[in-house]
Amino acid sequence: MLSFLSRPLVTSASRTLTTTRTLSSTMAAKTDVSTYIFNHTMFRIKDPKVSIPFYEEVLGMEASWCFRQSDGPDFTNYFLGYPSGFGDKAGATKAEKGDLFTGREGVLELCHNHGTETDPSFKGYVSGNEEPGRGFGHICISVDDLDAACKRFTELGVKFKKRPEEGRMRHIAFIYDPDGYWIEILANARNQAGA
Repeated sequence: MLSFLSRPLVTSASRTLTTTRTLSSTMAAKTDVSTYIFNHTMFRIKDPKVSIPFYEEVLGMEASWCFRQSDGPDFTNYFLGYPSGFGDKAGATKAEKGDLFTGREGVLELCHNHGTETDPSFKGYVSGNEEPGRGFGHICISVDDLDAACKRFTELGVKFKKRPEEGRMRHIAFIYDPDGYWIEILANARNQAGA
């Protein structure tokens, strides 16, 4: 038996519960975890006519609306990403990219629940960075030049949570997307002098 998780779980102020999971190598399905990839993150959005242009025009994700779209009866999911995430298939058609998206990393899924964009009582989604509901933090985009990217964001009217010159962490910035989600911006180490 292989024990892969043994940690105390606090269930109340007065008691602690310890959980141990075990995995039998003879009972486990055959799978190679070295092939697993982190495929995508999903945000719920109020209005795709606002959010999708933000991710395309401000952050430079895949243009042409989205590379894959999935419709449900009361929602639509839009999948966006950087063309470089398709590797040698970066020049593929939109349809081909839609078929390839589960095999790549760095996909952003935007889920639009129909009607939120016109509902005057809709107050928006919880970003996860404020009480109540603190939990989720942010996504991160690395850029070629942090200062130039921040200058461009300012020119485009993007709202900042934190600029590089603010606070102790001078090598990062945080911007808001149209729904209030935080996006960390940092310089891509491959593009830095001496890297």
